[in-house]
Amino acid sequence: MKLNQKDELLIVSSLRDAGVRVTKQRVALLYILDNAKDHPDAIELYKRASEVEPTISLATVYRTLSVLIEAKVVHRHSFEGGGARFEKAKRLHHDHIVDLNTGEVIEFNSEIIEKIQFEIAAEMGYELIHHKLELYCRKIN
Repeated sequence: MKLNQKDELLIVSSLRDAGVRVTKQRVALLYILDNAKDHPDAIELYKRASEVEPTISLATVYRTLSVLIEAKVVHRHSFEGGGARFEKAKRLHHDHIVDLNTGEVIEFNSEIIEKIQFEIAAEMGYELIHHKLELYCRKIN
């Protein structure tokens, strides 16, 4: 897997905007997260990033993830029954379904759910600032 110049410039810019030092390993990790259709764990990120940047180590992945989470460039999720999973921050708001049979994490957005959450908070005298919703499901055959 090869990182193209346009993607690299965008990633470098996002790291600089977040005040994070730019390294080849950080660029590779963000490239993988930008292009991930799933929510990889650290080991899967290491495997994928190694294809882009062969000098990366698993220890570097863990250290880099900590830095990127602190800088709010990456989100860390802890879904029940599994280890930490990661995704790039600054994507449109979405919630998650976790397939209990496969462990797959599926993103979804529901205007109905969003509206109801704001209404519930308001009815109870609160302003909703942030939320996350995780649905744990089994596929119906």
